[in-house]
Amino acid sequence: MDTRLSSRRYSLLVLLCTIAALSGTRSPVAAALRSCAVTRQVYAEKGYSTGTAPLTQISGEHLRLCPQDYTCCSSQMEETLALQSERDFLKAVEDNSQFLLTTFTQRHRRFDEFFRELIDLSEKSMNQMFTKTYGRLFTQNAHVFQELFVELRRYYSGGSVSLTEVLSDFWSRLVERVFSLVNPQYQFSEDYLECVSKHAEQLQPFADVPRKLRVQVSRAFIAARALSQGLATGRDIVNKATKLTADSECVRGLMRQWYCPVCRGMSSLRPCHPLCLNVMKGCLANQGDLDTEWNNFIDALYQVSEKLEGPFNMELAADSISVKVSEAIMHMQENSVTISTKVFQGCGSPRPAPGRSKRSPKEPGGNRRPFRTYSPEEKPTTAAGTNLDRLVTELKERLRPMRGFWVSLPHTICSDEKMAADVTNEDRCWNGQTRGRYLPDVTGDGLVSQINNPEVEVDIARPDVRTRQLIMELRVVTNKLRHAQTGQDMDFMDSEEGSGSGGGDHGERYNDWPGYGPYSPSHNNAPRNPASNPPKPPRVRERNGSKWSRNNGQAGSASSQLTYSLFPLLSLPFVVTLAPMWR
Repeated sequence: MDTRLSSRRYSLLVLLCTIAALSGTRSPVAAALRSCAVTRQVYAEKGYSTGTAPLTQISGEHLRLCPQDYTCCSSQMEETLALQSERDFLKAVEDNSQFLLTTFTQRHRRFDEFFRELIDLSEKSMNQMFTKTYGRLFTQNAHVFQELFVELRRYYSGGSVSLTEVLSDFWSRLVERVFSLVNPQYQFSEDYLECVSKHAEQLQPFADVPRKLRVQVSRAFIAARALSQGLATGRDIVNKATKLTADSECVRGLMRQWYCPVCRGMSSLRPCHPLCLNVMKGCLANQGDLDTEWNNFIDALYQVSEKLEGPFNMELAADSISVKVSEAIMHMQENSVTISTKVFQGCGSPRPAPGRSKRSPKEPGGNRRPFRTYSPEEKPTTAAGTNLDRLVTELKERLRPMRGFWVSLPHTICSDEKMAADVTNEDRCWNGQTRGRYLPDVTGDGLVSQINNPEVEVDIARPDVRTRQLIMELRVVTNKLRHAQTGQDMDFMDSEEGSGSGGGDHGERYNDWPGYGPYSPSHNNAPRNPASNPPKPPRVRERNGSKWSRNNGQAGSASSQLTYSLFPLLSLPFVVTLAPMWR
């Protein structure tokens, strides 16, 4: 009887063990005997002490993030590995966005250095040419040229400088100066010269050159500044967008996919690819919302760079300045008789210069020689060692793969074999609970799409403030780049619209020309009509102690040395044209 009973108990025990083995469950004894050597090794390789690490698996009732099955992780180990998962995630984001950061940083530096070098070499080459040709006459007026380049650098560097206003003011000043020099037998008061500049629109002393130069230089410099600022903004946005912190729900998802299998003693098991995507899309939900504005920004950068290698070429614009201004002054010099006659009719007869014999404007000025244009080898050189076409080509090649970066970032991270199992490996991967296929669907991109994310709980009703700010920054810089494609500077839209450049563009018109209007010296005391003659802003004629020589309120002769308070770049060839007349 006892033998038969023992035999039945033995058979029942064998049957239970067989069922347990077939069902995959483990008895407490079997679990407790499973070694945690692999888990302890991984934990130690991360730089942590194994003092609290179990030698064999223990009950997982204490776990808060991982499944509460038998485990090789203590509570302290779980907390430590959760923090490690956050660090791994942030490093993955940083590593995969390094291409963006490096590209924007390096491209901005190269373009910025190139544009600034163009300005420096333009100033240097002009100084060398003019010093060689005109000697002391140029060096005495070198401060004029220095001020020109100061204004150009200030605009490029983001200063509040309107190119249209600077150029318009330059042509107004230039016509006064050239008019005095082609009529050295007269002396002109400031009011008289103001009358001349006020009627430059009708006189067109420089033909159509001011308009052409304004268009070419403005477009080139607006595009150059917009591109440089755009690259700097891209760099800053990438820096801000990747300096993120993972909230508690994100950390929970990261821990469950990367280190919970380690706690189960399955350190070689990688998370299933769809599981990884859901975790990453939940953690990067706000970055996904950057996608639309980011793509618009990349497209705008690409299009502006194309303009710079085409019609808005900065190198060509810099080279054309001296030539075009030379043509303008030559035109006024060659037509000085006709222009002077019209001025005398409209502004009145000037006073003869003391100590000079009066002569007709037709009379050639002694040993004067006409201003000459430069031969190609005399023109300013481009920045040494660099080429705008090459810079633009390299930039465009790097911009193309940047589209869609933020929505593709989860895929990029999960494609790393260290982060997730291969997409084709659907069964031999960690599904969040154990080894096996991951069944939930992969969510969409962006914040709103995470409402049904099974791995990371995301509050879609609370958009990230910093991400919204980055979206606004992208919209602003994109708008500037788009305006730059049409030659418009958003910072000066009001002043750029309808403004002239002093050469018959489409600026103010004065209905009192020719004749004896309110700007005529004989009517200095007459009241002005602000409607028909809008006043120009007052122009300061003093700077750093230099000023116009006056005699009882009248300007000195043409031989006086002049210094202007504000000169744009385009007045650079001014002394070059007039220097021969001073000899």
